[in-house]
Amino acid sequence: MVPCSLPGQGVFGPPKDRGAALAVLREAVSSGVDHIDTSDFYGPHITNQLIREALSPYPAELVIVSKIGARRGGDGSWIPAFSREELAQAVHDNLHNLGLDVLEVVNLRSMFNAHHPVDASLEAPLTVLAELQRQGEVRQIGLSNVTPTQIAEGRKHCEIVCVQNHYNLAHREDDALINSLGHDGIAYVPFFPLGGFKPLQSAILSGIAARLGATPMQVALAWLLHRAPNILLIPGTSSLAHLRENLATASLRLPEDAVRELAAITI
Repeated sequence: MVPCSLPGQGVFGPPKDRGAALAVLREAVSSGVDHIDTSDFYGPHITNQLIREALSPYPAELVIVSKIGARRGGDGSWIPAFSREELAQAVHDNLHNLGLDVLEVVNLRSMFNAHHPVDASLEAPLTVLAELQRQGEVRQIGLSNVTPTQIAEGRKHCEIVCVQNHYNLAHREDDALINSLGHDGIAYVPFFPLGGFKPLQSAILSGIAARLGATPMQVALAWLLHRAPNILLIPGTSSLAHLRENLATASLRLPEDAVRELAAITI
């Protein structure tokens, strides 16, 4: 689960309904969700504060994964934050607002371009993050919005446990990368699994959903789960009804003819 949908519009400012945001978090965990993806730049600070209020003290099985590498401007803009001081402060802000002594996983978000990966060295920020790991503030390190070259570079500096990139039924540039990471036992966590700010739409997708008695978004999530065993899903929502819909995807099985049709989609 990713709670970036909980703050205001554009992942900025307070939620429209704070009570509903807290209820979504509590029901997610009580329903068995054990992986929450967050960042202190969601809000900023607001999402982590909501997580702490709703869920602390945290269940032992809950893994909270955060991201650093960006900060928010006063107008809600996304600004790269790669200096040693900014990265250290981001870790400390996450710890403080989540009420944790150590972050289980921290993803370094590449911000050479906020919208797509750009091949450029991550050595300097990864060095800082590895130092924070040795100091005991971070247990495990992941990467986000990165290329295969950057992943290979990162693995020279520290163990990389997960990669979080843009991937869904209509955006499949990372097909080969998913397979490669799976071979090496590295999790792949697709962000925008339902299309992001432009929800997935396809006559084929809608037709398969109708045949299966599901929603198109449930089919799109089920396809991701079918795609590879190393894929972890983090669909975001601020709605209890949508949360329950997403959770029901776990029991949706796609027949092989549906998988073939979905594989041929171009959206």
